[in-house]
Amino acid sequence: MKPPTKLPIENLTEEPYATILCYPHTKPLEVKNRISELKTLGVHTVEFTGNSSAANTPVIGKGYVGIVILAYTNREQLALKIRRLDSGRENLFHEAQMLQKANTIQVGPKFAAVTKNFLLSQFINGDFLANWLENHKDKEAFRRVIHDILEQCWSLDMVGLDHGELSKAPKHLLVDKSGKPFIVDFETASIQRRVANVTSICQHLFVGNNIIPHLIWETMGEKNKEHITNALKNYKKEKNRKNFETLLQTCL
Repeated sequence: MKPPTKLPIENLTEEPYATILCYPHTKPLEVKNRISELKTLGVHTVEFTGNSSAANTPVIGKGYVGIVILAYTNREQLALKIRRLDSGRENLFHEAQMLQKANTIQVGPKFAAVTKNFLLSQFINGDFLANWLENHKDKEAFRRVIHDILEQCWSLDMVGLDHGELSKAPKHLLVDKSGKPFIVDFETASIQRRVANVTSICQHLFVGNNIIPHLIWETMGEKNKEHITNALKNYKKEKNRKNFETLLQTCL
């Protein structure tokens, strides 16, 4: 894989950057149009760095809808999501709307700007939750991070915004360098379907068959899955603060 590269957006006509800008295939006219689109957002420089890869080039993230790289405006460093040409989505406006709604309750990276093909938001410099858990073995730090995640999910439930992907939480939970957790990637979020943020995240963190429950129990002590399941059932029946507090106590 190529080393990290920082370059002005005018150089995105070069390969392999043109391919990433119009992933998965270069289209010269589309490249030109997208560079103009970036200029309207105030982006003057981009950086290809990260633990994921696209076109043999490091990127922050790569998903079915978009590729995420670093972008620079005159004011700040931001995360730039680039819509893939093969994504099946016509634009990134829905994701932007869902992120903005999450921001009203202090959830998610801060929204910055959106166009048809690009979404700019706060760059979270940190690790995926599983990696963070592996590298931190402090019980109180675990409790603080997990409590914060659960509170964010409660807030999402209360405003009727379902993230939709928290059962696949490893890709959607980041912990920054200060130990602050963030729920990211609202591309499949909805205000139309029944919310299941708290139940989905608890299943993943404490009940699911993945490495995260093991990492949590290793540091915090093993939890009674039956008690957690019962608390989840009660919360699912009636999403009120009392049932949520009981669930918190059972999990933590």
